[in-house]
Amino acid sequence: MVKVRRVGRERAFQALFGCNFHKDPAVEIAKDIYFHFFIKRSKAVDRFALELIEGVFLHKDKLDQIISSAAKNWKLHRIAKVEITILRLAVYEMLYRTDVPVKVAINEGIELSKKYGDIKSHKFVNGVLDAVAKSHTKST
Repeated sequence: MVKVRRVGRERAFQALFGCNFHKDPAVEIAKDIYFHFFIKRSKAVDRFALELIEGVFLHKDKLDQIISSAAKNWKLHRIAKVEITILRLAVYEMLYRTDVPVKVAINEGIELSKKYGDIKSHKFVNGVLDAVAKSHTKST
């Protein structure tokens, strides 16, 4: 189950990231990206990834508001596309997925930032997610 979720999360991140370059991003665009690029799929991975994609889009405004308040001295539009995508995904899991422990959401966000972000990305992501955890979530 851990591998299914890790793969699903990473694929959801990649599809959501791709939407950053579309002039009018929407959940349908993210799903199109997902199905176009991931030919070898499993139903369990697809289900989890698509739930994440839909959830991030459904709650995007609230997620951005929370990230903005947690990212001290950073305007949302100044946060790099990789990091904002990771933050939206992780904060969505922290706040809306009861099946994902807060610590797991934070750790997975950090791991994605180490893989896809720059050398200092994981520190920034960790700081923002920690601030969100302290102010917006159930106990970690």
